[in-house]
Amino acid sequence: MRRAALALLLLAVPATAQQGGGLPDPGWVPRRTAELQALDKVTARVSVLRAQVGEAARFGTLTVAVQACHARPPDETPDSAAFLEVTDSRAIRFPGGRAIPAGEAVFRGWMFAERPAVSMLEHPVYDIRLLGCR
Repeated sequence: MRRAALALLLLAVPATAQQGGGLPDPGWVPRRTAELQALDKVTARVSVLRAQVGEAARFGTLTVAVQACHARPPDETPDSAAFLEVTDSRAIRFPGGRAIPAGEAVFRGWMFAERPAVSMLEHPVYDIRLLGCR
């Protein structure tokens, strides 16, 4: 049952977000600040970024814009979800020939704090992970 509910949530969330709405489950509580962990894979530098909803944080050549941030209530299993748009000021070339021009979104979607592998940034130099919504 829980797995089916998660699958429905994951399918509904991006469509809801693109329409400007929040998460469809009424159990999510809107928060104002996203706390993110950023890793530079080349230098092994790790930083914690904090960005308000509607604002952006910078890390290296990345700009991370937080469009929504939600958390579960304290009486439920802890989790947070944030809708992020990540752009890179430099063009990116991936192995296999795929390329993203400078200034275009390299990631747009929901990230989950407790399930980072569900939706993650694919970038040759940087890693971004949601730590939580406060």
